[in-house]
Parts: sequence; C-alpha cells; structure tokens
Amino acid sequence: MVAAVRSVPRARPMSSCLRVALIASARFPVSEPFAGGLEAHTWALAKTLADRGHQVELFASPGSDPALGVRELPVHQPVLSDAARADVSMPDALWIAEHHAYLRLMLDLARDGRQRFDVVHNNSLHYLPVAMAPTLPLPVVTTLHTPPTPWMESAVQAQGQDACPVTFTAVSAHTAAAWHATAPAARVIRNGVDTHLWVPGPGGPYLVWSGRLVPEKGAHLAIAAARQAGMPLRLAGPIGDRQYFVECIEPLLGDGISYEGHLDRHILAKLVGGAAAALVTPCWDEPYGLVVAEALSCGTPVCGFDRGALGEIITPECGRLAQADNATALAALIPEVVQLDRDAARKRAERFCSLDTMADQYTQLYEELIT
Repeated sequence: MVAAVRSVPRARPMSSCLRVALIASARFPVSEPFAGGLEAHTWALAKTLADRGHQVELFASPGSDPALGVRELPVHQPVLSDAARADVSMPDALWIAEHHAYLRLMLDLARDGRQRFDVVHNNSLHYLPVAMAPTLPLPVVTTLHTPPTPWMESAVQAQGQDACPVTFTAVSAHTAAAWHATAPAARVIRNGVDTHLWVPGPGGPYLVWSGRLVPEKGAHLAIAAARQAGMPLRLAGPIGDRQYFVECIEPLLGDGISYEGHLDRHILAKLVGGAAAALVTPCWDEPYGLVVAEALSCGTPVCGFDRGALGEIITPECGRLAQADNATALAALIPEVVQLDRDAARKRAERFCSLDTMADQYTQLYEELIT
C-alpha cells in the first residue's frame, strides 16, 4: 500500500516554485528511525525541496513521517479471485501489493498528473514507474540507487534508448558506469548529507559501525578488524536479517563490542561524532555509501573496504581503504585513520556530499526538463 505524504512549503522561497511528485520505495515507511539509506535520502530530499519553497508530494508507505502530513491514497491490495490465487504464477502477497500500488499510482498520474505537478521524480526501486513513464504527460526522473536489476533493465529496454521518456540520475559514478549499457546518459547526483544535523563531534576512544545488519554490509568483519586492532566497537542500525544477527553478530558481542540498537539520527550522530573512526565494511559493490558521508560530516575519519563507490568519497586526508573482505588489512589501517585530521573529514563532507549540493543539482535538472 502507498500513501501520499504532502510536505508543506516552508522557508527559503525561490523565484520559481516547482511542483514535484516524489515516489519513494514502498517497502518501508519514510520515517525515523530509518530502515536504510534509501529512506533517509528520500526524507531529506523531500524536506529540503519543501524548505526551499517547492511543493513536494511524497508517495510513500503508510507510517511515513507524520510531521510532513500523511493522507492515504485509494491504493489497496487487489481483491483476487480464488482461481487467480490458485494459479501457479501467483506471487507472494507483498509482491502483488507493491505491484498494485505502483500500478494505481502511475495510472492516477497519467490521468491528471499534468494539472498537479511539473515533474515526477521516481526515487523507488520498482520497475513500473519506468515502464509506465510514456503514459505520463510530464517529465519523469528516475534515480538509480542500485546495481542493474533484470526488471529495471527490461523496463528501460522495452522503450528503446533513443525514445526513452525517463531522465536517469545515478548516486555515484560507479553506479552510472554499472548502468551505462542500459542508461548511458545517467547524470551523477550524489546523495547528500545534512551537515546541520551530522555535526562535528569530539572523537573518542572507540570505533563505530552503522547501517543495516545484513550479510552484505559486513558488520562481522568490522568486529574482527576492531578486535585485531585492540579497540572497542559500537554498532548501530536496524536488524535487517534476524538469522544473520543471531548467528554472526550476537555471539561476538561483549568484551568491548556492543550493539547500541536502531537509533534515530540525532542520537546516531552523537555516537558517530564521538568515535575515533568509522568502519565501513561492504561485502558487495556499494552503490554510494551514505554512512561514509555521515561519518565525514561528523568529522570522523573512515576506514573501509575498497568496494563500489567508497573510493569516490574517501580521500587520503579523511580515510583509508583496505582490500575488500580482508579484516586483517582493515585492522592494519586503523591506527593511521584514528590520527587523521577531523577538520579535514568535515570539510570533505561540506564540499563533496552536502544536502544543499544535492538539492541544487536536482532543482537544476527539474528546471531543465520543464523549460
């Protein structure tokens, strides 16, 4: 099910007010504590655009931030016949509900979207906003947050690259390169971090790891590296894979390794700012790495694996990168990283991955498309 979250324009009005339909992922509410980086990014983009005086309507799951004002759309799980449910092609209930929600949303936008909006920004991971973009009488932007998926590639290729009505952005040069064969003109607009929220901290005697506790984020390797380096480690984030947490993380807790829970951003920012360094241990090619930007904004240098887009964000002044999946190599770099200049880390975040920079780039793109 999908709800519409209307963000009321507030501060910093601009000369031209844009009407933006922002489509979120339907898997989790866009509210704190965020389920992941995608939800945090979507919330920040919606709020920043609204703060600048634009009219933003965020289409997201029920339970999204009530401070923005939430109203349910008439989008419900379809009522299927017994014959349809018994068919061998019947998917699970979550899949069909998500499919139906996006189908209804796109049909609604095709019917009266031009009267309500200037541009549609698809920030979800679903293929239907891409596949049905030709039915909409207004520009559509899709942000690529992940490596290529078969459903999304099919949706793009079905329309033909020359005639594709969707303008693509990618969250990193790494992600843009991964999508080059399908979306060769994707513009890189990196996810921004709120430098007013993620403020510089004093550092401290411990290391920090934050993110979803799932195998591909590699928290178990961060624990191994911290133990080898002889430093305490505090972990924070939602437990996305209960079996992984119980089998691979829980037995390793204690003796300087602690799990702080799923924290809201203000508490998490204090935890990150109080650390000597942040460990970032992806076991897949990370499309961006919002936790890197958050740590740098807190003045906390980063020690991570050289995978995906991390090398685009981390410079020698603010962090070090070790061979992927090698906890011993990561541990060897920690003594260097904790000695790095915290001011340099903060300046890197301000220059390279601030929320204002991201909002400026998206606003410029919207204006290009509607003029």
